[in-house]
Amino acid sequence: MSPAASKSRPAALALEPPAGRQGPGTIVEGLLDAIDLMVVRLVARGLPGDWRAAGVGRGTELARLRPYEPGDDVRHIDAAATARTGQPHVRLHVPERAITTWVLLDLSPSMAFGTAERLKADVAEGVAMVLARLAIKRAGSVGVIAFGAGEPIVLEPRGSRPGIVAVQSLLAAGVGRDGQSVPGALAGALDRLLTLTNRPGLVAVVSDFRDQHDWVRPLTAVAARHCAFAVEVCDPREATLPSVGRIALVDPESGRRVEVDTSSARVRARFEELEQSRRDELAADLRRLHVLHVPVSTDEDWLLALARGLSSRRRGRVHE
Repeated sequence: MSPAASKSRPAALALEPPAGRQGPGTIVEGLLDAIDLMVVRLVARGLPGDWRAAGVGRGTELARLRPYEPGDDVRHIDAAATARTGQPHVRLHVPERAITTWVLLDLSPSMAFGTAERLKADVAEGVAMVLARLAIKRAGSVGVIAFGAGEPIVLEPRGSRPGIVAVQSLLAAGVGRDGQSVPGALAGALDRLLTLTNRPGLVAVVSDFRDQHDWVRPLTAVAARHCAFAVEVCDPREATLPSVGRIALVDPESGRRVEVDTSSARVRARFEELEQSRRDELAADLRRLHVLHVPVSTDEDWLLALARGLSSRRRGRVHE
């Protein structure tokens, strides 16, 4: 990766913490452990080949037995081999797969919307941090491509604490301002990922998927090379309009202002019809690509919803 690609956001890009920011809330460690197991299983099914870390280390598959040497961890002493040979032996394991996790994070202005427990940006922040922590936990690395508000921000993959700190700093910057959205930003982020990665890894797209431009083609290419899943962040008010008379609305993506008469049942029905059609099309596209679709909402326990979605048996094939 070139130095330019790993730089933080360009000066022309203005991010700001959204008004009403609540943060993702408490992350329950027990549930985090369960999600970790689900991600491991997803990767095991979704990555082609046998991608393991080099050497030996912690894991579940035995690599070899050898005589104990001073300095070895006594917890790795094999009782059966020790009893059989009369000399202390230790077990060396094949380490778990060491992979890179890429989080494609939506920072478009629409992510600042929220009418329930928190904003969509808060939920996306929590999901991104959970995936980053799990990546580091298994001695992997985490990279981020943030899109939707100017030029994409690329954080090159890092391991250990530097990786977590880089993700936290990006999340703290906020999202794009109203009218700053870039059409086709998701497709651009997916294309960018394809130029940055050679070895298969785990790719999570965290977005509200309000970008209607063609992202199916590049996601097809990403899903063919990586284990990919999509976390769709929603808000209940996006699905229905309340009957409150004539109101003025501003599209955060384009900044365009429109007036709507919400007292009209026909207007409300048409709004719901269009939104349902959009979501059905999204689900169908992801299903056709065999990309796991995980919906999470601002009015629910997003961490529980993430765990539920990752464990869903309705994912179909991930890779064959």
